[in-house]
Amino acid sequence: MRWPKGSTGLCYGGDYNPEQWPPEVWAEDVALMRRARVNLVTVGVFAWSRLEPRPGRYDFDWLDRVLDLLHGGGVRVALATPTASPPPWFSLRHPDALPVTADGVRLSHGSRDTYCASAPAYRTAAGEITAALAARYADHPALAMWRVHNEYGTTCHCGYVTEAFRCWLRARYGGLDALNDAWTTSFWSQHYSAWEQIRTPVATQYLGNPSQLLDFRRFVSDELLGAYVAQRDLLRAATPDVPVTTNYVLGGWVPVDHARWSTEVDLVAIDHYPSEAGPGAEEQTAFAADLARGWARRRAAGPTDPAGSAGGPAWLLMESAPNLVLTPGRMHGKEPGRLLRHSLAHVARGSRGAMFFQWRASRGGAELFHSALLPHAGPESRAFREAVELGETLARLSEVDDGTVRASVAVAWDATCWWASQASVLPSARFDYADEVAAAHRALWRAGHGCDVVAPGDDLSGYALLVLPALHLVDDGYAEQVRAHLAGGGHLVVTYLSGIVDVYNRVRPGGYPGAFRDLLGIRVEEFHPLDPAERLALSDGGTGRDWSEPVELTGATAVTTYQQGRLAGRPAVTQHRHGEGVAWYVSTRLDDNTYRRLLADVARTAGVLPTCPSAPEGVEAVRRRSADGTGWLFLLNHTDAVQTVPVAGTDLLTGGYADPVTLPAGGCAVLREE
Repeated sequence: MRWPKGSTGLCYGGDYNPEQWPPEVWAEDVALMRRARVNLVTVGVFAWSRLEPRPGRYDFDWLDRVLDLLHGGGVRVALATPTASPPPWFSLRHPDALPVTADGVRLSHGSRDTYCASAPAYRTAAGEITAALAARYADHPALAMWRVHNEYGTTCHCGYVTEAFRCWLRARYGGLDALNDAWTTSFWSQHYSAWEQIRTPVATQYLGNPSQLLDFRRFVSDELLGAYVAQRDLLRAATPDVPVTTNYVLGGWVPVDHARWSTEVDLVAIDHYPSEAGPGAEEQTAFAADLARGWARRRAAGPTDPAGSAGGPAWLLMESAPNLVLTPGRMHGKEPGRLLRHSLAHVARGSRGAMFFQWRASRGGAELFHSALLPHAGPESRAFREAVELGETLARLSEVDDGTVRASVAVAWDATCWWASQASVLPSARFDYADEVAAAHRALWRAGHGCDVVAPGDDLSGYALLVLPALHLVDDGYAEQVRAHLAGGGHLVVTYLSGIVDVYNRVRPGGYPGAFRDLLGIRVEEFHPLDPAERLALSDGGTGRDWSEPVELTGATAVTTYQQGRLAGRPAVTQHRHGEGVAWYVSTRLDDNTYRRLLADVARTAGVLPTCPSAPEGVEAVRRRSADGTGWLFLLNHTDAVQTVPVAGTDLLTGGYADPVTLPAGGCAVLREE
């Protein structure tokens, strides 16, 4: 079975909010969806107050009409549970279910996400509306998928959460002695002698306990997962043949370990909104898609995987902005053709299609200027014409759903490591774990290498090269996994501030980089963070910034040295053979070109070539391949000039045979390689 249920080919559409519009608009919407070849829409995400206008009194008549109209128009539905936005009557009746901030302020109704996932009243009400929707629409022919909630990420510090946190800690540590040891509570007289003394990490006089902060993020992820699973189980019981998922939101504020969650969903679905107007948007798109594919591999490895596509684990771009890039403080209008390139970049990396927020732009509300496939200007607009073009394009690409991406290079990503670095006062305020991982991925992307993004515990066999960017926290099990990869002949690149703390956020003694010292053949006694404007010349012509270290060689050899400053002549990049493998250590943040050159050289040493070595600079190349050997090469021209790529195949976008491929400025091709 293919997910979503009953789907053929690639999914195309987005969030549809008919409750914001009078019924006479609904028929027009369906007609325009048919024109754009939309085949899947998400309905009901924020409709709780319309579905249950009074406690226990449901109004489904309007939703019946909408689903019937969509089914009649050939549009399938991802029906959402509306639990991310409780109605006003709920907040008035249950003020104890409103979230409390770390400062002790109880928030009021008036926005989305004003709920506490640990509050009994909320969990009960969420279960009741979910069960009612399941009973009403279990057999509706338009139902293709359930989407639980929306962008889980709300945090609370109320009494319910405090008690749930204590229960979670009891299960994790068993007793207070183990917790006190893990949290190093002898520091600043924080030793706990009774469980009731422990609270969530609320606002305090100075710095909070970093181990407590880390455990709270872990707890919130598990608590929200419990809320998701409770709804999922209700839906599965009513519709065992309909997949259930939720949409992952990305960002530093999100207290969700998506890798861990991915064994609990039937389809990994992400929301991705690039934050850079320039070329960074393309780099962010590639990274987000590779993250999603990595999480989807965990789904495929789960105990009850129903089925993905024929070619690999299933994932879906659930939301993105069609005609805008939402940069901080400004909504940047996408240039012509950019919607298509961004969408194809996701499909190239395994997405089951391209979905957006939203279908029709809202006339009012907090996001009235948000992007939409059907903008305020209506169907006679550039945005809608490009939406129609995208629908026609995706309809031509259904065969690529049988292919999967195969990579020989992997970059590690760990939400827990990110949280640990956020919870700690590090030697440099300029350090950001997410930026470090993105920089490594960007260097490989610019070098033309496809790569997987892996989490601790993922299978490393099959990867010739593993990159660990600033893996600040690492547990003993993953350190052993990395050791086995290297000893077995793998290649490894580790960057600064890796292996520093254990699973409890405690520094590993004996010198840095802690867990990886012997693998790398080096030892570091202290850190030398740099001034924001400072740059250090390196012996290979590159520069280092933000960070430096006095590296002592204990078996490794220097590949690159510092040329100036207090570390002049000391190693900046090292190489060490361990077992059958080779490991590199990078002690500073390399400029982008130097980082790209280094990773390209290491990949070449590991026997890995770029996806399409002949692709010109600025042309992205991604390949999907089926089990029978058929390949589909996606070529995306991110430049403003015509580019020629000396490859051959049938271009699915035009139907013609190309040899070589000529890409117009901003153009794309998808070649079937025989």
